[in-house]
Amino acid sequence: MRRAPTRTACLAATVLLTALAGAPGPAVARDLPDTYVVSRAPGVLPEGIAVTADGTLYVSSDGTGALYRGDIGRPDLRPFPAQGLKGRTSTLGVHTDRRGRVLSVGGATLTVHDRHGRLLATRTAVGGPLGAPDLNDLTVTKDAVYVTDWANPVVYRADIRGGTVGPLEPWLDIREAFPQFPAQYWLLNGIVANESGTTLLVASNGTEAVWRVDTADRTVTRLALGEESFGPDGMVLRGRTLYAVLNYGAPHGVYIARLDEELRTGTVTHRLTQASPGEPFDLPTTLARHGCRLYVVNSQLDEPPGLPPYTVSAVDDPTCRTS
Repeated sequence: MRRAPTRTACLAATVLLTALAGAPGPAVARDLPDTYVVSRAPGVLPEGIAVTADGTLYVSSDGTGALYRGDIGRPDLRPFPAQGLKGRTSTLGVHTDRRGRVLSVGGATLTVHDRHGRLLATRTAVGGPLGAPDLNDLTVTKDAVYVTDWANPVVYRADIRGGTVGPLEPWLDIREAFPQFPAQYWLLNGIVANESGTTLLVASNGTEAVWRVDTADRTVTRLALGEESFGPDGMVLRGRTLYAVLNYGAPHGVYIARLDEELRTGTVTHRLTQASPGEPFDLPTTLARHGCRLYVVNSQLDEPPGLPPYTVSAVDDPTCRTS
């Protein structure tokens, strides 16, 4: 989930969000920290995040390639002893699957670890139409892992059969959806899948849009959100609710949209631009959801190497209704 380059590299954007709908207040977890410290070591620059059903946090480092682990009940994370990452200087997307495995991407590699950090698999992507891959984010379905490439307009796929992750291969050249747009500026970022794995949503900073992909026939269409500009970084999809982090072309923060049943159109209903009153997010890159809370990564990637401590902010999910 890289930050987008200068605006001259992308399409012009207009004002985002002409109206935002109100909603009831969320349920609040008062006994949980509001801020999580990923690391106090210089240069870590957190980037990706995953939260498991039992409340285990995993955070990746763009600055060092390391992974960190913690618990939503404790404010401090510790290094996750993941084998085989010494040669990867940057780790971006991180997710977990139904088996509790930790999958992460960075550079040209996808790695799979068990919950103890033992390396189960390494899969390497081949170069794309523009050169070496720079894998950005991933999503895991019942039968596949899909991965975006920041450097190439390509989505990769690795089959999952019997729990084994297969080779990481080019699956979709997304340029067909917008052939007149320069290939080097697609800048693919976040990617999410619906529960059945039949539909993907792929964020593109360059086109400032989210693209809908039918996994059966690889048809690509633009998700219509009623605005000219909506190019997220990381995303979360829960049913028909899309949570997206924007850090380019709009005020930084978490934007929440309600989509139609086929995930083709939607309306932005909420915009969260502060970690707490008077405290904006610090170049947020992505988020995870657990319970009625959203866990937002403060990357500091706008001013590397940033200033320790590097943190994750927890905010209430405004779509949750009070009981």
